[in-house]
Amino acid sequence: MERIETDLCVIGAGSGGLSVAAGAAQMGARVVLVEAGDMGGDCLNAGCVPSKALLAAAKAAQAMRTVGPLGIRPVEPEIDFAAVKDHVARTIAAIAPHDSQERFEGLGVRVLRDWGRFVSPAELRVGERTVTARRFVIATGSRPVVPSIPGIDRVEVLTNETIFALRERPEHLVIIGGGPVGIEMAQAHGRLGVRVTVIAGHKALPKDDPELSAIVLGRLRAEGVEILEGASAAAVDPCPEGIAVTAGDRRIVGSHLLVAAGRRPALERLDPAAAGVEVTAKGVKVGPDLRTSNRRVYAVGDAAGGLQFTHLAGYHASVVIRSILFGLPSKAAALIPHVTYTEPELAQIGLTEAEARERHGSRLEVLRVPVSGSDRAQAEGATEGLVKLMVARGRPVGVSIAAPHAGEMIGLWAMALASGAKLSTVAGVVLPYPTLNELSKRAAGAYFSPRLFDSRLVGTAVRTLQRLLP
Repeated sequence: MERIETDLCVIGAGSGGLSVAAGAAQMGARVVLVEAGDMGGDCLNAGCVPSKALLAAAKAAQAMRTVGPLGIRPVEPEIDFAAVKDHVARTIAAIAPHDSQERFEGLGVRVLRDWGRFVSPAELRVGERTVTARRFVIATGSRPVVPSIPGIDRVEVLTNETIFALRERPEHLVIIGGGPVGIEMAQAHGRLGVRVTVIAGHKALPKDDPELSAIVLGRLRAEGVEILEGASAAAVDPCPEGIAVTAGDRRIVGSHLLVAAGRRPALERLDPAAAGVEVTAKGVKVGPDLRTSNRRVYAVGDAAGGLQFTHLAGYHASVVIRSILFGLPSKAAALIPHVTYTEPELAQIGLTEAEARERHGSRLEVLRVPVSGSDRAQAEGATEGLVKLMVARGRPVGVSIAAPHAGEMIGLWAMALASGAKLSTVAGVVLPYPTLNELSKRAAGAYFSPRLFDSRLVGTAVRTLQRLLP
C-alpha cells in the first residue's frame, strides 16, 4: 500500500476541483487530484458543453426556417442527426485538453485515476494508495436523479449523461422535468426535427420569474413543443412504439424517454462519515467559508448542496484557495447569476419580483423595458423579450431578462449588484450603439425619468436657472 503525503487532496476533476488543483499547484502547494471518471466532469462531458453545442446546431436549423422577414427565402433544413452529434463530440474534444490529465500533471499535480474513499479524518484510500493531506476538497459534483415512478425500471431511460451519445434521431422524445435542462433539451430536439413532449410536475421553469419564463415557454410552444404543466408522471410502461407515460388524464406515447428531474450530490462512494464530515439530504453541510464539520475538509460546487452551476463551482474554488493556501478568512457570496440557454435566453441575478416584493414591500419599484425598444433587436428581427429591473432605495436588488443573449447582458448587472452600485452608476455608463446592453442602461434610466421629466420642482428650477445663468 503506497502512502502519499500532500498539502492538498482534491476529490473530483470537474470545474470546481480542477480550478482548486490548478490554482493551488501553480502557487506552490503539493496537490493530489483524484478522479475515477472523465477529466472535466459533468460540465465538459455531459452538461454545459455538449448541451450548448447541440443548442447551437438547433439554432442554425431554426434560422433556416425563419429568415423570411429578413428577405431570405426560408427552407426546411436537412438534418443529419448523427453529424450533429459529431459536432457535439468535436466541441468536447476541442476543450478537453484544457482539462486533461496531461495538462494538470504538467502543472505539477499528481493525478490518481480511481475512486476515493475516506478511511479517517485525514486519510483517503484511492485504489492501492492512501493519501494523507493537510486539507481535502470534496468536488465530486452531482448525478441525475431518476424518480421512483412505477414501471420506469422497465424502460430505457436517458439522462444528460447518455442523451448526447444518441446518434439516431428520436421520433418522439418525452421529457420528464420542466427545469432548465429539460426545457433546453426540448427546444434543441424540437428544432432538430423531433416531436417533443415535456411533463412538468408543477410548472415549467419554476425558479424563474413567471412573467419572463412565460416568454420562453411561449416560444417553445409556438415551435411545436408540447409542455404539460401540473401533471406529474404517475406511471411508465413499455409499449410497441417505445414508452408510454401516464400523466394526469393523459397517456403520452413516445419513442424515447429523457429524465431531467433534478440532481443529487455524488457522495455515495466517498464515505464522508468516516472523515467526520456531516452530510444532509442536499449534500455536504458547509459553512459560509465552505468548510465542513471536519476543519480539514472543504466542499465546493454541487457537492456543497447549494445551487448547481459550473460558474458557481469555479467561484467556490477561489473562496477555498484563499483559505487553504493563505489562511485568510473567505466566504462565498450569495449573488450568483444563472441562465437558461433557450432562444430567447432567460437570465436572472438577485431577487425575482415576487422575492423582492416579499423583502422590500412598498419600497420596491419594478421597471420593465421591452426588447422591441432596442434598435439592435429591430435590425436583427429578434424583438421578443423583456428586461425587468427590481429597485429598492435607488439600488438594483434583482434583474430578470428574457432576450437574445440574455446571458451576456446579465454580466453588467452581476457586477452592479456585487459592488453595491447605485442605479445612477449603470445609467451613467457609456455603451456602444447599437447593442442589446443598451436595454440595461435604458432600464436604469427609466428609474430617473419620472423624477426628472415629471417633476414640477425640477421644471421650476430649470426655468429659474435659465433666467439667471449668463
